[in-house]
Amino acid sequence: MLQIALWKRLSILLVCVIGLSLAAPNLFYGPVERHNDAITAIERGAIETPELTEALAGWPEFLPSGLVNLGLDLRGGAHLLAEVQLQDVYAGRIDGYWPEVRDALRGVRDQVGTIRRQDSAPDALRVRISNPEGMQVAVNTVRAIAQPIVSLSGVGQTDIDVSGAGDILTVTLSEAERAATDDRTMQQSLEIIRRRVDEAGTREPTIQRQGTDRILIQVPGIGSAQELKELIGTTARLTFHPVIQSSVAADTRPDADQLVHPTMDEPLRYVLLERSPVVTGDDLVDSQPGFDQNGLPAVTFRFNPSGARKFGVYTAENIGSPFAIVLDEEVVTDPVIRDAITGGSGQITGNFGVEEANRLSILLRAGALPAEMVFLEERTIGPELGQDSIDAGQIASLVAMAAVVVFMVLSYGLFGAFATVALGINVALIFGVLSLIGGTLTLPGIAGIVLTIGMAVDANVLVFERIREELKTARGPARAIELGYEKALSAIIDANITTFIVAVILFTLGSGPVRGFAVTLGIGILTSVFTAIFVTRLLIVFWFERRRPKTIEV
Repeated sequence: MLQIALWKRLSILLVCVIGLSLAAPNLFYGPVERHNDAITAIERGAIETPELTEALAGWPEFLPSGLVNLGLDLRGGAHLLAEVQLQDVYAGRIDGYWPEVRDALRGVRDQVGTIRRQDSAPDALRVRISNPEGMQVAVNTVRAIAQPIVSLSGVGQTDIDVSGAGDILTVTLSEAERAATDDRTMQQSLEIIRRRVDEAGTREPTIQRQGTDRILIQVPGIGSAQELKELIGTTARLTFHPVIQSSVAADTRPDADQLVHPTMDEPLRYVLLERSPVVTGDDLVDSQPGFDQNGLPAVTFRFNPSGARKFGVYTAENIGSPFAIVLDEEVVTDPVIRDAITGGSGQITGNFGVEEANRLSILLRAGALPAEMVFLEERTIGPELGQDSIDAGQIASLVAMAAVVVFMVLSYGLFGAFATVALGINVALIFGVLSLIGGTLTLPGIAGIVLTIGMAVDANVLVFERIREELKTARGPARAIELGYEKALSAIIDANITTFIVAVILFTLGSGPVRGFAVTLGIGILTSVFTAIFVTRLLIVFWFERRRPKTIEV
């Protein structure tokens, strides 16, 4: 007999209700998105503002708030192709060797004489010794501090090449170290860009390496390419330097191992610093906006154990001396050390407001870009173009659904109407699943949904044709419907499994638009099988139990 157990009926209805409730927030996309962005901002430590409070109130907390993320082609956004200036990182690496080279040569000063750093090329460290006869000793001493390359291609090689000519000792990065540095720089740049974009609350960005020194960045929902450049192009490098002199003239020429930077609060005051920092922003593990004891916006920071230890040792040994907190070549503050700072945390205050504090904390958490980036290509896709794509996709989907509805009703009558109701539930379930998994919808994804609409009734066609055949045996309508579903089941499963395998292959081997198409196609196959086998059958059972027809027409 045509029967479905109560628990099965309730399970089918529950799945449909959950799917519809998950899809519903997409009907109120703007308020829900602002609500979600406000929650994310607060969770990341942003100071709650009236705008955030209003956004939070725009959608009830107890309702589902998952959304289908719109891709760049639907929502608009920014597209950048950046070239990383890998050679820029060599200067920083070479500069980092100077304290170690200086300390090593001081140990053999009786043989090499006095040592003094010279102005160098960006990729070379040049040191003058006063006793040229001790050059070979100097070379051997510096070579002893070389480290092995930590990469498969650099096995057996060291990180520096050391040579001497006359009274000048030269230290350069080895070729193997340059290659390893380039690879590390690209990986670090990718990670920092990804963290900065994620911290800003954007959705589903595309950030990937292209070639040896280029990065592709596509971010939906951002206002313009210029805004994206400002977001990812800011250095936000935080360093802590010993202060040599708290106030010097702007035209002061520092030695090779010194720096002169202006102060943030007093632009006309310049501070002379030691070039080598005590601690850098690389040792930061967290940074959050807040307020100081006077109620003014501030940024707190916390070091990792290594940074906390170095900072604690330095402050303990230099009580009474000033030190400078430098942010992007500006001295934020240069206080005098009163006590040893061993807690590993601190606070930055300055002439900035709440928004600047939020932005600064984001940039500090993300870290500093290791090298400058040159933007070779930049495009802004306006939201109106994305809206045009959405409208075109909606029209295509409605036309496809209307054509399927007309065909099914004309071909199968009332049973065709049941199939079209299930088709509408099927589309809602697709959006519900995409919202649940945080999937991204693109133009190819819309094509996958339109294709699913056409394919979704295939299973119903197989079932209805089998019912027609069973009706010819005069076994009665209830038995005909039951046999129709039983005998069509294997064909339905086989046909959809093969299509699902293709969708999985497309998702695994494809990229970009191909994966967007594969996602909606794969989800659509699963939901269409569910609605065809269970939802349509449940609707027919409800109708049959209510009407108890003696004959049926399919």
